[in-house]
Amino acid sequence: MAIADEQAVHELEKRRFRAIVEGDLADFRDLAHPDLSYTHSSGTLDTLDSFLEKCESAYFVYHCIDHVTDSVTVVGDTAVVMGDMRVDITAGGMRRELANRSLGVWVRVEGEWKVLAHQATAKR
Repeated sequence: MAIADEQAVHELEKRRFRAIVEGDLADFRDLAHPDLSYTHSSGTLDTLDSFLEKCESAYFVYHCIDHVTDSVTVVGDTAVVMGDMRVDITAGGMRRELANRSLGVWVRVEGEWKVLAHQATAKR
């Protein structure tokens, strides 16, 4: 079961980043846990609602996210995803290219995986 769960979470990670870039915020909301904590590489923390609000208002415009998953570790109903990502984003009117390490935490709730936390850390 763990391998099937790892593969499922890996595919969901691809889906969540695709949803962000395509502006499919309904799909992103469907993937997210209501208590989502979304920590950006700047250290700014967003909730699910504040993150979606910033995307809807075009404060954040994601042009491209290239995310490579290094590992998915499943323990019970929790999955931890480690990855490497390059992001082409306009944030607050400024276009930037970011190189980050990323950590995603997924939890299984009533049989469905939901992203509970995202942490991006700038590579130096």
